[in-house]
Amino acid sequence: MAMLKIQDVHKTFNPGTINEKKALNGVNLVLNEGDFVTVIGGNGAGKSTVLNMIAGVYPVDSGSIMIDDIDVTKLPEHKRAKYLGRVFQNPMNGTAADMNIEENLALAARRGKQRFLGWGITAKEREEYKERLGSLGLGLEDRMPSKVGLLSGGQRQAVTLLMASLRKPKLLLLDEHTAALDPKTAKKVLELTEEIVAKDNLTTLMITHNMKDAIRLGNRLIMMHEGKVIDGISGEEKKNLKVADLLAKFEEVSGDELANDRMILS
Repeated sequence: MAMLKIQDVHKTFNPGTINEKKALNGVNLVLNEGDFVTVIGGNGAGKSTVLNMIAGVYPVDSGSIMIDDIDVTKLPEHKRAKYLGRVFQNPMNGTAADMNIEENLALAARRGKQRFLGWGITAKEREEYKERLGSLGLGLEDRMPSKVGLLSGGQRQAVTLLMASLRKPKLLLLDEHTAALDPKTAKKVLELTEEIVAKDNLTTLMITHNMKDAIRLGNRLIMMHEGKVIDGISGEEKKNLKVADLLAKFEEVSGDELANDRMILS
């Protein structure tokens, strides 16, 4: 069953001005339930714009977006929140720095639900949060009263990942969520990502600048160029892929080199 269906989506920013930028040029993409799809592409390929369109940050110019057979194309961002979990590149995004860990988790647990003035954290919820935090292996279960703003980047990203997946979203969006972390911390967060996605069989769309991660993770890899999905690799072909093969394939299907220094150096 298709959990995400994007059909012929176009988006131009600042149309008719000197700053006009065609960001998406007819994007078509289908993710079936349980798919873990990695996305690569050069700067300005439209990768993050696709995630923003799915999340409802910007309206589409034309085309449609379906999540679990629900047409969300015209729904505002807050009405899509109940279907989605998202982790951003910047660890400062996605959490409330002045609130403690358990309060952030409680906010995530209530995402998309009606809010009341008197909401509190029950003993049962607190126990669940402690158990979930313990599964991260970072000792955060003993720091639940600590403000999130006091955590390291890696700890904060791990909490954001837990928040994004707490209520098993229809779709998990990962926007280069390890790019701002040091290599050791990035490796730990990716391991946690794999565990959480596998445990709940989450349908996941992950943008990455690291081609090794794009090849190793997930069951499908797609390439974007100039606002379009230009190719996809899955199955045995993906398992046997090498970075050099991926670079050559990108150049073959796009007619252009993968001009992104971070990706080449990863």
